[in-house]
Amino acid sequence: MTLEIDTGSGSLPIHEWGSVDSGAPGVLLLQEIFGVSDYIRQRAADLHALGYYVIAPEIYWRLDDTELDESAPDLLDRAMSIVGRLDWDQAVADGVAALDYLRARGGGAGMLGFCFGGGLGFNVAAVSSPDVLVSYYGSALPRLLELAPKVTATTLHHFGNDDAFLDVDSIVPALDGAEIYRYDSAGHAFDNPLPAFHNAEASALAWRRTEDFLARHLPTSQG
Repeated sequence: MTLEIDTGSGSLPIHEWGSVDSGAPGVLLLQEIFGVSDYIRQRAADLHALGYYVIAPEIYWRLDDTELDESAPDLLDRAMSIVGRLDWDQAVADGVAALDYLRARGGGAGMLGFCFGGGLGFNVAAVSSPDVLVSYYGSALPRLLELAPKVTATTLHHFGNDDAFLDVDSIVPALDGAEIYRYDSAGHAFDNPLPAFHNAEASALAWRRTEDFLARHLPTSQG
């Protein structure tokens, strides 16, 4: 289901899994650069099956020409072009609005982001602290590390040791106090099921750890 929330500068489209009126804890799921793709929708469904109310905002909603064909050979180039047009500060403000929407329900509000969304979630957490944050290989982390002292949420990070886009060794020391896991033979976006990215072993292990982390720090009635 899709609804809209008022950001103060327009209506942000939100996809939801579950009922806003339920007492379930909420999770704000933040997309990769490929948008709210079939993969992101599947992860939202996975979270909902654990007992969470889940929302995934359309972070590209202020841009035009953002349609992506996930089977196209130029998918990555096209997605990089779209994200290059994005106003980062506005995206952070939209993320804060979505988090505020969850927080207003009561019952807890967590965040989970992949790649682009992992970095965006880290920035949102620095200015409007959720109860928990799970970040998968946040692509913007290298330029956001000065915000680390402001991220007070209980946090989990996943990184692939073969990530060609991130210097993981330089990121980890700045994430003091976070729960961090690194995966051998896994590259960037290893949880994404597209063959160019996917590492099945790392994906399965990271998701089990994510489930365990959420059960400990944002428990549901199913926990």
